[in-house]
Amino acid sequence: MIALFIGGEKSGKSDLALERFLDLPAPRTLVVTGKAQDFSFRRRIEAHRQDPRRSGAQMRVAEAGIDLAAPLARHAENGVASLLVDSLDYWVFAVLEAEGETGLATRVGELVDTLDSFARAGAPNVVLVSCEVGLGPIAASPEIRAFVRSLGECNRRIAGTCDEATFCAAGLPMQLKTR
Repeated sequence: MIALFIGGEKSGKSDLALERFLDLPAPRTLVVTGKAQDFSFRRRIEAHRQDPRRSGAQMRVAEAGIDLAAPLARHAENGVASLLVDSLDYWVFAVLEAEGETGLATRVGELVDTLDSFARAGAPNVVLVSCEVGLGPIAASPEIRAFVRSLGECNRRIAGTCDEATFCAAGLPMQLKTR
């Protein structure tokens, strides 16, 4: 089972994804993609770590860099039954910064291939979280427009391979796709 939870900033998508993830079989691994760049983001990461639902008893925590597909495959090879990736938007930003749009297209392709292989094998379960940033006005900055365009394309490709897709707004889930 592969599921995508997508929504705006502070929409409740991570909490809803975590609830779904904790219903899945153990062993579980949370794969985080965000790197603390400032004090406020470090506080946010620490608050997530202090959440008892994310404790070591519930899951292991691993960090991922711009190569997201390979670590997910390694976790699967090591017998992890369920993976939570939080979040694709931080990953897309990091890849764009390091490798540009061409590099991102390659990385998204690798991730989609990995998810497709998991779906064919029937394991592991994967829950992915991503922001939906394309609902607002068109950004004035070319860099922000490139990010919005790239994240939108990534989200579309991931949603295409998922069994489930849920849009989150105001903490409420709206089912977009079920198989």
